[in-house]
Amino acid sequence: MSTFKAPKGTYDLLPPDSGRFLAVREAIAAPLRDAGYGYIETPGFEDVRLFARGVGESTDIVSKEMYVFTTKGGDELALRPEGTAAVLRAVLESNLHKTGNLPVKVWYSGSQYRYERPQKGRYRHFSQVGAEAIGAEDPLLDAELIILADQAYRSLGLTGHRILLNSLGDTTCRPVYRAALQDFLRALDLDEETRRRVEINPLRVLDDKRAEVQDQLTGAPLLADYLCDACKAYHEEVRALLDGAGVAYEDDPKLVRGLDYYTRTTFEFVHDGLGSQSAVGGGGRYDGLSEMLGGPALPSVGWALGVDRTVLALEAEGVTLDLPPVTSVYAIPLGEAARRVLFEKVTELRRAGIATDLSFGGRGLKGAMKSANRSGARLALIAGERDLVDGSVQLKDLESGEQHAVPLAQAVAEIQRLLG
Repeated sequence: MSTFKAPKGTYDLLPPDSGRFLAVREAIAAPLRDAGYGYIETPGFEDVRLFARGVGESTDIVSKEMYVFTTKGGDELALRPEGTAAVLRAVLESNLHKTGNLPVKVWYSGSQYRYERPQKGRYRHFSQVGAEAIGAEDPLLDAELIILADQAYRSLGLTGHRILLNSLGDTTCRPVYRAALQDFLRALDLDEETRRRVEINPLRVLDDKRAEVQDQLTGAPLLADYLCDACKAYHEEVRALLDGAGVAYEDDPKLVRGLDYYTRTTFEFVHDGLGSQSAVGGGGRYDGLSEMLGGPALPSVGWALGVDRTVLALEAEGVTLDLPPVTSVYAIPLGEAARRVLFEKVTELRRAGIATDLSFGGRGLKGAMKSANRSGARLALIAGERDLVDGSVQLKDLESGEQHAVPLAQAVAEIQRLLG
């Protein structure tokens, strides 16, 4: 038995379960590709200042959860805790925003890392698929991204997810609300750390999940009552577009999300079958993030959906994904000469696009047939010395048990016919 184990709060993706994760990633990515989003991939680690400046030093992600390390060259780096800041950094560095084709629409898939208390649905290493539309302030983009995420979930067969929607205002109206909220929060019985948060970023207190904090927030001022006319109009347009598309949502005036860069539209996808970790994804508009990172004004919107959480949501609903077979044909050579001949046929079948595996190690027929059945293959391709003398191979249907001889030269064509 191995001495080593996966680090606490992480998991290994192993077949056959890994097939579901790949299917979820593909289902989320498919509508994005159809809507003109191109794939982007950034390093798994970045300059720690990128996240401190973009995500916000007062957030739990930056203050408590980032994996930070110093390289041999003295650079202070952090494992990527979220995707948006890194994607925007890559767009700015590569000058994609200067090509004249705004918004820059990109999607990504990859791992994120946060030092959190491990529990079901919350891991220290987790996988997300995300999408960003960078460089345009347009409620149609906000609505488009929400609709695309909803479309992805429904294509997987999910029906129990809910969309929570709110507006966080902008630099015109949020400061007024911020001052009113601080006045309210300063009168509460809060611990020292939360009091510090009141002074740095009071909106984050609304996102505090502890009952002793939430119980005191009854009657707290709501941002919706402080929105300026422009933010109200923008939010109503997003709502109208979702209504027109038939996408249901719930207005949640306390929805804040855990990152400092959000402005105006913010949303979250939740699933009640996941218990306390009900969020499966979320996002919003981040119009000022580019300036925070030293770039030009690039109003943007995006989201990230958790692959792990989505798989758990599918399990909660009892949804079984219709996954393609890993193996369609399993070749079983009996004898050295048959090994060479069937290896050539296996290569030919794979080149024809047929998923084919081979019994390795010179096992006998009984053991090889057990492996064939375990592989999930539809057909077994069998050849022994007598078959080769006759210039034929045996094809066995592993579902019906029927078996017949086929001329070796016609084996691939016959397999293609049987598999349809």
